[in-house]
Amino acid sequence: MLDELALFVSIVEMGSLRAAAEKDAIPPSTLTRRLQKLEQHLGCRLLHRSARRMTPTSEGWQYYEQCRPLVHSLQQATAKLDITLHQVSGLIRVLAPADLANDNLAPAWMSFLTRYPQVQLELELNNYTQDLIGSGADVAIRVGAQPDSLLNMRKLGQSKEIVLVASPDYLAKHGIPESLDELRLCDLVVSAPLSTWALQHRQSGETARWQPQGKFCVNGVYLALQAAQAGLGILFCPISLCHNSLRRGELIQVLPEWQGASREIYAVWSQQRYVPARVRALIEHLADFCQQDPLLIT
Repeated sequence: MLDELALFVSIVEMGSLRAAAEKDAIPPSTLTRRLQKLEQHLGCRLLHRSARRMTPTSEGWQYYEQCRPLVHSLQQATAKLDITLHQVSGLIRVLAPADLANDNLAPAWMSFLTRYPQVQLELELNNYTQDLIGSGADVAIRVGAQPDSLLNMRKLGQSKEIVLVASPDYLAKHGIPESLDELRLCDLVVSAPLSTWALQHRQSGETARWQPQGKFCVNGVYLALQAAQAGLGILFCPISLCHNSLRRGELIQVLPEWQGASREIYAVWSQQRYVPARVRALIEHLADFCQQDPLLIT
């Protein structure tokens, strides 16, 4: 019904059926059938037909005047929606882990906005898993297994193994632990969400898992790294976040035969929402970025 109404308005405004058919890229015969269908539905003739022109009947004029604003308003709304869905512009709200977003992914946000200057990017950073749908965000970046079947997901990359590190000063004062039993007796720095330490022996495959009582606990890796560098204790940290400190000698790996497993990085979004072009572009950009970063490549 709405399509036939839009075609009727187009015929009146173009002045002839042929001109309206060319404008809307529809065969004249098809346009005629759809006009007749509309007239049958309304129970009255809308147009006087002649060889060269079609002019509205009195009922047709009345119907046209009432429907024209509605049709134009609908067309404008459709055009705006098309821009929203198919052009890379507008607001993107993203939930992301604070440490990953601030460190490894930091250049990706900047390069994305440089590439798509019409986009507004709003990041909400938190090291705990947040409710994507309840928050109203478009997409979330998450690390580790994603059991939520209500979300679509795209694997972006993979955070490398998690290692035990400490400062040279701490190890000089307290000694280097040579086993997990000795490690448990050391001063420990614990950062959420890695409040549970799950380690595996490289050679034997033996595993260990426990929740340490930290001398210093914080819900973020950055402050935990500073605490470890300051000599407060041994930290369990993704190597993707502490590699620079290891390279500069600010931290030293402890019990290198034990490590935590690598963790996959995902973009997740609601199955219940159409994904606009701007969100699809961001997901693709992040995936490309991770595949070029040796610390995140799968």
